[in-house]
Amino acid sequence: MQTNLADFIRATPQGREAEAILRSCVHCGFCNATCPTYQLLGDELDGPRGRIYLMKQMLEGQPVTALTRGHLDRCLICRNCETTCPSGVQYGRLIDIGREVVEKLSPRPLGEQVLRMGLRRTLASPALFSTLLKVGRGVRWALPVGLRAHLPNVGQVAALSLSDAVVSGSLQQPGLRTASRVMLVLEGCVQPALAPETNLAAARVLAHLGIQLIAAPEAGCCGALSQHLAAPVAARVAMRRNIDAWWPHVERGIEAIVMTASGCGSLVKEYGHHLRDDPAYAEKAARVSSLTRDLAEVLAREDLSGLRGGPPRRIAFHPPCSLQHGQQVRGVIEAILAGLGHELVPVQESHLCCGSAGTYSLLQPELSGQLRERKLGHLQAGQPDLIASANIGCQSHLAAASEVPVVHWISLLEA
Repeated sequence: MQTNLADFIRATPQGREAEAILRSCVHCGFCNATCPTYQLLGDELDGPRGRIYLMKQMLEGQPVTALTRGHLDRCLICRNCETTCPSGVQYGRLIDIGREVVEKLSPRPLGEQVLRMGLRRTLASPALFSTLLKVGRGVRWALPVGLRAHLPNVGQVAALSLSDAVVSGSLQQPGLRTASRVMLVLEGCVQPALAPETNLAAARVLAHLGIQLIAAPEAGCCGALSQHLAAPVAARVAMRRNIDAWWPHVERGIEAIVMTASGCGSLVKEYGHHLRDDPAYAEKAARVSSLTRDLAEVLAREDLSGLRGGPPRRIAFHPPCSLQHGQQVRGVIEAILAGLGHELVPVQESHLCCGSAGTYSLLQPELSGQLRERKLGHLQAGQPDLIASANIGCQSHLAAASEVPVVHWISLLEA
């Protein structure tokens, strides 16, 4: 694709990156075949190819309107198009640039700005989110139906966080091997409130393998919320904070930084890219990214035969977009579950997004609801005992409307 970027962006790092991505696109349109919003709406401008044209026009200095912003807003950033693209177009990075630029050239109405800022600050603060979640659940009956749908009862609330459990020694159980290896885990921002049992389950499973899982309390939101809401400055603040929290452990030789939420893992693996021009953090960010592993990648390298013994279940697995398209990790969890005796039921359209996509379910509820209904239809078609996933966003989004229990897959290994 030929480009002629405008002076305001041509010589900037953003402009150079965007130009390289735009030039790699050959207009083939294969991406539309796997784009969830194009599948629903059938509008060229609501598919990757159309959005690429919109961003190209914007970066070349053509007028930008709320219409452009709306088409970019409707993108889930599921990155399915990247998996499909024969030319290797890095669409996820391009739309992050496009969204940031469109916010400057066509500012949102004040109400939308306040809503997005509120979501970033609320969801990225575990203490605030946990408090609001408890209040919401307490008055669930009085809430509007639309808001009530976003308050799923995910899992059983644990009494301790992972950090507390490590300190109290509650992870030490008879039969656990003495830990000779140490890995870090990101507690996350919404997962501690929605499903605190997930990291505890991961810690117990790894303890059986002789691996101690620890958390750095100073680490917080990975930065994905801000990054995908066109607030890259705030996102980089979160990245630097996490690197500072993890770095003493990195220097002491931790083996890996484990992600139990694939959405976080997808971004942390790209810290090196996002901070590549930061002289104080570029090298550290690259090191952190190189150490980051999804929990499935860690367990796939271990001998799991000692974990056999749980009752076999019929499981429908939903691979999050951030895992299969963002991290390019496919089939690993399914192989682990099948290897432990569980039956994986076939699921149609497993490559398509469930509609959660971070804050998408809150900002685009109609499209998100349609995608969830379509996804649950496929997941429940095989009459599974359980639906399993690997990301708290997908887990809570599906659980809010599912007739079948939805769990994080690691809980099946702990059981």
